[in-house]
Amino acid sequence: MKKRLFQTVLLLLLPFTGAVAQDNGDHNFNAGKNIEVFNEIYKYLDMMYVDTLNADEVIGNGVKSMLRSLDPYTEYFPEERNKELKELYTGKFAGIGSLIRYNLKEGNVVIDEPYEGMPADRAGLKKGDIILSIDDSTMVGKDVSYVSSHLHGDPGTTFMLKVKRPSTGKTMQMRITRRTIQNPPVPYYGLRTDSVGYLRLSSFTENCSKDVRRAFIEMKNKGMKGLVLDLRGNGGGSEQEAVDIVNMFVPKGVDVVSNRGKLKRVNHDYKTTAEPIDTVIPVVVMVNGSTASSSEITSGALQDLDRAVILGTRTYGKGLVQMTVDLPYNGNLKLTTSKYYIPSGRCIQAINYKHSRGGYREHIPDSLTRVFHTANGREVRDGGGIMPDIEVKPDSLPNIVFYLASSGMDSTEVMLDYVVNYIAKHETIAPAAEFDITDEEYEEFKKLVLKSGFTYDHESEKYLANLEKLAKFEGYYEEAKEDFERLKKKLTHNLEHDLDYNKEDIKQMLAAEILAAYYYQAGVTEYGLRYDTQMKEAVRLINNPDEYKALLTPKKQ
Repeated sequence: MKKRLFQTVLLLLLPFTGAVAQDNGDHNFNAGKNIEVFNEIYKYLDMMYVDTLNADEVIGNGVKSMLRSLDPYTEYFPEERNKELKELYTGKFAGIGSLIRYNLKEGNVVIDEPYEGMPADRAGLKKGDIILSIDDSTMVGKDVSYVSSHLHGDPGTTFMLKVKRPSTGKTMQMRITRRTIQNPPVPYYGLRTDSVGYLRLSSFTENCSKDVRRAFIEMKNKGMKGLVLDLRGNGGGSEQEAVDIVNMFVPKGVDVVSNRGKLKRVNHDYKTTAEPIDTVIPVVVMVNGSTASSSEITSGALQDLDRAVILGTRTYGKGLVQMTVDLPYNGNLKLTTSKYYIPSGRCIQAINYKHSRGGYREHIPDSLTRVFHTANGREVRDGGGIMPDIEVKPDSLPNIVFYLASSGMDSTEVMLDYVVNYIAKHETIAPAAEFDITDEEYEEFKKLVLKSGFTYDHESEKYLANLEKLAKFEGYYEEAKEDFERLKKKLTHNLEHDLDYNKEDIKQMLAAEILAAYYYQAGVTEYGLRYDTQMKEAVRLINNPDEYKALLTPKKQ
């Protein structure tokens, strides 16, 4: 059976390699030779190796190693992972509709954030609820992936969930029916007080362009004078959805993106196919280092067509396109088949994946990027992602806030405990646009932190220790020893000082954690816009039409 399987693989692969044969006449011979050698090696291992081999594991590791030498987007999905592949492309899965996290203090997985209207939300689950069991399987002491795999299932199936609510100490059981979950691609949109519309697009899942279109029309009917499209953190998805969103702002028949690969059948040119909604309203697209793939097609095409100003920081730089191929025994291969090129003709892929020496990455330096031109003649470059027209860096997150708020960083879980108790004490809170943590409430939180034993890495002390090592290595330490000692005293870790110094940032993080329990991600986003440096700059730009137009005009040489 195994011999027939390998013969089948050989027959499948050889015609394919022949179809894509390169000019090198030895390519087909080398491909066939190595496949035959691989077959023979496994045949002898299976026949003579001292222990019985697990074919799925041994050959599977071989396949993984082969794909690992290519790029991170080419991946094999055996039959048992087909559901995962489907979720990847559709953004849909069946479960209870809630984020979960591991609570270091409890040693258990807990509910973190139920999605609005989903089974977890309807069942009354709240942030901090400790998951004890699912049906007859205990979840005590299990990790997040284990619990998640038990919460997922087929739509319509039911299970018994047992949880403990820490604010009351009560144990509760509830029967929950799984349903298809899809995180909303547009978690929040709204018209700001200055008539500037804001729309956050979190993913390019199926039909997301329809949601964007509906939101845009609604805001336009209310008097919107400019749009801020937020693609920060959007890792992409459907290429067609990106084209449809660009089509909202540019005329019919315009080239948006072209795919080019080794086989002609994977080449494809995408044009706008419908009449636009609005070709003149000012548009600012916010991007960052996690803006990738279809997000880069959208922002890059709007930049190349001089239809929007791009604001933020350089994008990720994923200019590769994948497709899926059916494999024997119901497997699938997601493989990179082409690169995409946006209207100026550039490809913004930031990394070259080399296939020699087992595969390695080579980041394209800025000095090797090439100049292209937008429709108006502005200079833009390929490689390295989309460079924004206006670079605006976000506010940095203080180290203490990162440790307090990030799952797995604080063993005391003092912020989680405070938020859970706050929710238990407040049936309702002010609207997201008005809510804030009061100074009195912050003082209460500060006392809890000081009592909890919370600790975190003090970055200035780390840098000083490294500087001290370097000074000793280079022979300057003895001369500067007294200066080092004085600096050590000044930089000694003082938790109370740090809590006071970073008060406003910590208050904002607390408020966001609390708001998610009442107003979900829409409320968190709305609240965050009040303090968003990049959003403030985008609004300022829309309110200055001369500056906006100047950015879309080529500079005179």
